[in-house]
Amino acid sequence: MLTDYFKSLQTERGKIMSTMQTKSLNKPDEIRTLPKTTAEVIDFGELSLMKLTFQPGWRWSEHVKPTAGTESCEVPHFNYGISGRLHVRMDDGTESEIGPGDAQILGPGHDAWVVGDEPYVGLDFQGGHLYAKPSQ
Repeated sequence: MLTDYFKSLQTERGKIMSTMQTKSLNKPDEIRTLPKTTAEVIDFGELSLMKLTFQPGWRWSEHVKPTAGTESCEVPHFNYGISGRLHVRMDDGTESEIGPGDAQILGPGHDAWVVGDEPYVGLDFQGGHLYAKPSQ
């Protein structure tokens, strides 16, 4: 995806333009809030970075599903856990958990929930354009 993004920045001579952008999650481009859910998003054209905070008791099927309008989460994710724990169950029944320092590739078709009494905080390097928005 990064290669495609940089190829899209080509000049008329067909060379990739040098580019650099710096943004801070301390000043996100967008903040989406749903019950027990905060998604802070910074956009870089077609790329995004999203900081997710899910409060204890959060569950996708209870707190995001009504907005998404799908049976399970259909957004792919590339996650990195900062704090707390998040349990994920794929539609096929496979399960996994992510916590501090863990990275996870997660395809569409899943439910997830916070484990324990600590909020889950993580970064998502893929789903920011779609997550916690109504399905089209």
